[in-house]
This record gives sequence, C-alpha cells and structure tokens, in this order.
Amino acid sequence: MKIEEKAKCPYEKKCGGCKYQGIPYEKQLKEKEKKVRKLLKDFGKPEPIMGMDDPYYYRNKVHATYKHMRTGDIAVGRYEEGSHRLVPIDVCQIENQKADEVIQTIRKLAKSFKIKIYNEDSGYGLLRHVLIRTGRKTGEMLVVLVTASPVFPSKNNFVKALRKEHPEVTSVVLNINDKKTSMILGERNIVLYGKGYIQDELCGYTFRISPHSFYQINPVQTERLYKKAIRLADLKGKERVLDAYCGIGTIGMIASKHAKEVIGVELNREAVKDAIGNAKGNGVKNIRFYQADAGEFMVAMAERGESMDVVFMDPPRAGSAEAFLQSVARLAPKKIVYISCNPETMARDLKYLTKKKYEVSKICPVDMFPFTEHVECIVSMVRKEK
Repeated sequence: MKIEEKAKCPYEKKCGGCKYQGIPYEKQLKEKEKKVRKLLKDFGKPEPIMGMDDPYYYRNKVHATYKHMRTGDIAVGRYEEGSHRLVPIDVCQIENQKADEVIQTIRKLAKSFKIKIYNEDSGYGLLRHVLIRTGRKTGEMLVVLVTASPVFPSKNNFVKALRKEHPEVTSVVLNINDKKTSMILGERNIVLYGKGYIQDELCGYTFRISPHSFYQINPVQTERLYKKAIRLADLKGKERVLDAYCGIGTIGMIASKHAKEVIGVELNREAVKDAIGNAKGNGVKNIRFYQADAGEFMVAMAERGESMDVVFMDPPRAGSAEAFLQSVARLAPKKIVYISCNPETMARDLKYLTKKKYEVSKICPVDMFPFTEHVECIVSMVRKEK
C-alpha cells in the first residue's frame, strides 16, 4: 500500500520529538531495520520490520503544557527538546486528532474562566498540564487536568462547557501535583466527571486505563506486537508463564488463553489494582497478580523449587538491572520473550543472558513510533539443555 506523505511538520526543528520528519516512511523503516541489525548482529539476523499502513495520528496518550504569554494570551504546546522553553503547537502529525482539538478547547476555556496558568519559576498559578488518553476501539476519552491545588474554581461549569464542545469526553479527572518537580502527574486524583478511567480493547480483551496506567501509546501496532510475542512463546496450553513488569496485565492476559497458568508481577500498586480489575472484568481465571519487585519474586520462586516455562519481560528504556537478569537465569525458564523499546540496552541484556545458557532464536523489530528514531524489538530466547 502506497502511503500518502504529508507536508513536513512546521514545528519539527523546535519541538525535536520527530527526528524523521521529512523522510519518506519506507526510508524510515529501512533506517530502523539497519539500526537493529547493527546493534543485534551478534545474536542473529532480524526479520523485516513490521511497519504501519498509516503512520499518522497514532498516539493515544497526548500531553500538553500551557503558558501565559506577555500579550495576555495563553499558549499551549510542548517543551523544546532538552529545555523548558515552550513551543506553541496547534496540531501534531503523530497525536490523536480529537485529543489535539480538546487541548485547544481547554486553552480557550482557561482564558474565559480566568484560570491562572502555573508558573514554574514563581510556583504561582493553577493549571500545570493536561493529559488526554483515548480508547481506539471504544472511542472513550479521559481528560486529566493537572493542577497545583485541589481548588479549581467553577469546576462543574468548566467540565460542562468542555463536554458541550466535546461530548466524546467520557471522564474528567483533577490530578493534584503541588510539588516543584518535572514529573507531570501528582499522586492524588479527584474525579470530576465519569468513572475516572477509560476502557479500551486489545486482542479481544478489555483493559481499564486510569491516569497513571502504563498502556502502549500506539494501539494498532501494540496488537501486532503482542500477537507476535505470543506466537514466539509458542504456548501449547500446559505452560506456567510469568509476566514480569506486567503493568495493567496486558501481555499476561492475552497469553492466558494459550497457557495453563499466568503470574503477573508489578511494583506499581495502582497498576496491580487495574490488572486485577481487568482479569475480573474479562473473566480470566488462570491469572494472578502480585505487587512486588519482579527480580526478588523470581529468586523467591527459585528458592522454593518452583519453575516457569516462559518469562515475558518488557522493561523500561534503561533495560533490566543485572540483579533482575540474574534472577531470570536462576529461575531458568525454558523460554524468554524479551520486548524492548531500546535495542541498545537490549543488546547489553542479551549479552548477559547468552552467557547464562540462553540462545536467541528470533529477532523481530516493530515500528511503534513512526517519525521518531525509536524502534521496538521482540527477541525470543531458548534455554540450551546442555
């Protein structure tokens, strides 16, 4: 399918989010394939990269920052890469278009409701950020207003005005971040409208997504990524499976219908709560979730003489700590399916695991982030018996 290329984004130089702006999509995919080949050449030849049919407007999670201008107007956009200078942006080629419209509406409403925009230097003001999450299959939309205080003047009228313009908004949450920090979200949430979360469907399962939930930002490619990961695990219905870094339980739940038993381990308490709710909501009976450090959990399992057939691991960009990899080697599953958003740290981790009786059987790059230089990768590993 021939992809119709859009005009180059006018903000690309200042925003810095899309390093591959102005490069035809086919060429972007070739560059990413080359990067994976170079980094993982010691472990085998990667399969051709899984690209998108339509690489635009894929992000289901959109974050915006607001700022008072000297003119008295309010600007909205993203921080310039590596700085705290705001780049005013109206629309973005990789973000959900409805979410971008809602962000602009909140800018107008903030002005008409005389909502003070938070100033990072003085610590004065109320509205810090807006975070929007959308469900691709369900169409539900969660708007998170990040404020420096729980006191939001005329909040009910503000929500009413927002929903009048955008009836697709199904929930509005006030998130309180009163700390001097570069973190976007604070710990406390106050539901102003709706359930305080949205739901989305992925690989036939429904998942609950709250403000803090980790959920992949490209739902089209996530389905393809997870289906491929499950295929690489080659489950026959008799296996015990461990989903380390399980988040809200996505991979583990999708694997559950192909396995005998699944255990999900996650450090984040809120994510575990969502994961348990997701399992109940989908009627999945052969999965259990634990709030714990995955490495320590695996060591404890090994000490009890328990075994696992397959371990799924999907660590953050920094990759896995050596202590975690030691724990995996100690538990000694027959297969490891490693999903990574950073092939550089993945190469480092694979080097360690291949010294611990594992060999790489498949390398599958997936383009989760078109127009950016990031590339996702799935690697399946098998334990050598001798």
